[in-house]
Amino acid sequence: MSEHDTGSVREVLIKYFDSTERLAKIVDREVPYPDGKLIVSRTDPSGVITHANRAFIEMSGYAREELLGVNHYILRHPDMPAVAFKDLWDTVAQGKKWQGYVKNLRKDGAYYWVKATVIPNIRNGELVGYTSVRRKPSRSKIKESEALYETLR
Repeated sequence: MSEHDTGSVREVLIKYFDSTERLAKIVDREVPYPDGKLIVSRTDPSGVITHANRAFIEMSGYAREELLGVNHYILRHPDMPAVAFKDLWDTVAQGKKWQGYVKNLRKDGAYYWVKATVIPNIRNGELVGYTSVRRKPSRSKIKESEALYETLR
């Protein structure tokens, strides 16, 4: 990732595992996760979003039409180390549930933290995609995750 500082907003070139890249606006502003909400999304086996609930749409800042058919990595904040997502994909590829803390990037460049659970969706013995359910994380887990991720970048 390369960065260009433009005052309180910075632009970061984010490169993804499939060789795509995009210039993202990053704003150092956390949007608090709302109490009592669950963010739910489903993807196909390659991570392309096929379902987004209202809480997901509201927290991400994207319209439903902007999320459906797009890879879930559109939400990847550049502060998230690639190794965290490698662990996620390695775990779910084995048919196991993955849980972790993720800093997501909103459309407006702000961010929000989630406690994420990702499970493989198996139908008739075949992987058809993944379901991700996100909850409000505790402040202490966010602080732990920030410290850990700093060492992994």
